[in-house]
Amino acid sequence: MTTPATPTGKYLDGLPPWARELSEKYYSRSYAMFVLYGNVRDLISTRAQDGSATFVSLDDFLSHALFGQRDLVLHYDRGGLAFGSSATQSDFRRALEGYDSFHGTSYSQGGLPRNPDAVLNLLDNYLRLRIADGKKIALIIDFAETIAPAGDVSSMSAEDRNSLVILKRWARNATFLAADVTICLISENQVELNQGIVQNPGVAAIGIPLPDYTDRLEFIRAQLKSRELPAGSEVNDESLAKLSAGLKRMQIQGLIAHAIENHQPLTQKFLGLRKKDLIESESGGLLEFVQSRFDLSFVAGNDQAKRKLQDAASAIHAGNTDVLPMGYVICGPVGTGKTFITTCFAGEVGIPAVTLKNFRSMWQGVTEGNLERVLNLLKAMSPIAVIVDEADAQLGDRSSSGDSGVGNRVFAQIAQFMGNTEYRGKVIWFLLTCRPDLLPVDLKRQGRAEEHIALFYPDTPDERLALLRAMQRKIGMKAFPADIEKFFLDRAGSLSGADIEAVLVRAHMRSCLQNKSAIDAQDLEAAIDDFIPPYYPTEIDLQNLVAVLECTSKSLLPKQYRDIERAELIRRTNELLMQSRRGEG
Repeated sequence: MTTPATPTGKYLDGLPPWARELSEKYYSRSYAMFVLYGNVRDLISTRAQDGSATFVSLDDFLSHALFGQRDLVLHYDRGGLAFGSSATQSDFRRALEGYDSFHGTSYSQGGLPRNPDAVLNLLDNYLRLRIADGKKIALIIDFAETIAPAGDVSSMSAEDRNSLVILKRWARNATFLAADVTICLISENQVELNQGIVQNPGVAAIGIPLPDYTDRLEFIRAQLKSRELPAGSEVNDESLAKLSAGLKRMQIQGLIAHAIENHQPLTQKFLGLRKKDLIESESGGLLEFVQSRFDLSFVAGNDQAKRKLQDAASAIHAGNTDVLPMGYVICGPVGTGKTFITTCFAGEVGIPAVTLKNFRSMWQGVTEGNLERVLNLLKAMSPIAVIVDEADAQLGDRSSSGDSGVGNRVFAQIAQFMGNTEYRGKVIWFLLTCRPDLLPVDLKRQGRAEEHIALFYPDTPDERLALLRAMQRKIGMKAFPADIEKFFLDRAGSLSGADIEAVLVRAHMRSCLQNKSAIDAQDLEAAIDDFIPPYYPTEIDLQNLVAVLECTSKSLLPKQYRDIERAELIRRTNELLMQSRRGEG
């Protein structure tokens, strides 16, 4: 039996970090089985002796770069068995003939069995046979989640249970550890693979990340080495590497090929649109890009909240990301512009912003897989703002029950990611809610969504006037003369920002229907007189009070709330909660 030789430093230096980790763990003789997950369907960088990089599929990288010195390399998925060389194929066929002769089967002539557990049994026999001959072997099992899928053993088919048992047996096989044998299971999401494998102490799970800036720049330069982007392109190699954050090498290759083959200049607008489509597709529709044409100058009212976000934007521009909070809770009653101020922040700093869509599924393992894919994309796209609307309902909590522990696991994934200080200033969370009291403490504590910003309805004539002008800019409406502004303020009452926008849209429609060149006092009067704002006094009062209690800066609070004792605020909040519950009953 052979003993694996320790690799040289030069050999390890030429490997990607994840492959280096695999190699080091393998040569420590602690692991013979590995789970490779993440960006497994992309091109992988491999280096020649002169240091030049070429890019191949993961399958080719494992076969030739990582396991190129092995005597036998085998590949298996549900589609069948493949071999690293014709010699390996001939050797396997001879072994199969011997198996047939001993067991009375006819696999060497009639083909391999269709069920994976039977194929794994054959491979088990073959591996043991060739280990006894001192062969160096690599077995690569792709789409491993289809062979040992996630789920409770009690609900698995006999075929899946048998496959799981064989894989677990291999993971702790002392003979495999002592011999030169490596087994790689490949799955895009490790949560879709049976956790009995992933969490087995004899298995090392290694993530393959999306390419970072340096990786993308190297790949782009290799792509443009023998051909140039069409004339009129607005990007070069460095700017394209920066703008393509979150994309796979294969997707970048497609963008470049499309531009060159169609003689179409690669403009920033085209790149932005294609990146949006690719990322949303890659996330399975779970992330939606927010295209903001506004910055914080469009925000009126809530001046202290606006100033806090402007300070954060200035820190990002200056590169001082270590002073930024990990995330924000943006709370306040409905209609106070929580989503708008957040998208304006994204526009202010010029970083991409995405909305996290509903990633939950009724199917076993899909929810965790969705979330794993999303979090990997967020890491690759940093710096990025992540907006979670209705966060109290979207993110769940640790006490979720009746879902086989899915809610608890999902919550733990999110909380762990949000609390990873490695992403401070790189992934900025915005948890939007009008009921922050329902948001789990684990997510809004210090070290996660640290800054709690409360927004309120305009409280003074000056605030209402500023909000009116901001809404006009937002919807592209010309400024009103002073007399119409005064007319509006006299009638506006306590309208929220959303209410003001609704009134302006109605007035604009009336003006257009009458073929007027601009809105006049009659249009505005008609719209105001007709408009009835939604009336939920108990709920709005409750949302105001919980926002006051949640706010982490006294300067953000309106005057009437600044000096109220906290005990009194809690008492009034509890009274409104009781009224609300009685109303629901």
